[in-house]
Amino acid sequence: MSISFDKALGIHESALHFRSERASVLANNLANIDTPNYKAKDLDFKQALNQKMHAIKSHGFDLETTQSRHIDGSGFSMNEGDVLYRTPQQPSIDGNTVEDQIEHAEFMKNSLAFQASFQFLNSKFTGLRTAIRGE
Repeated sequence: MSISFDKALGIHESALHFRSERASVLANNLANIDTPNYKAKDLDFKQALNQKMHAIKSHGFDLETTQSRHIDGSGFSMNEGDVLYRTPQQPSIDGNTVEDQIEHAEFMKNSLAFQASFQFLNSKFTGLRTAIRGE
């Protein structure tokens, strides 16, 4: 009897990957804080999660593998349509929409959510290890 990690871990592995992608987008915003006409970007976790759940419920994943060692196509994928632009609360003269305090706050919230997802996955693996060992 084999263990299906997709069933055992559920959506949480994909959520961890998405949080990582969002951290990259937010870090890019912070790196371009002084770039004229740079538009702050973000990803909407709820929207991506709803799309993922809808895809799983409606038709699943229709990727075809030609070898047994190929990896399936499950997970969040960041499309250009998924990137959102942040509306600034206080517009800048040079057209840059990155606001330092907001970006730092969003980055920290994302870091906390990433840590929570990581700890949840860690507990899932601990449970699987316990079940395999028969403890």
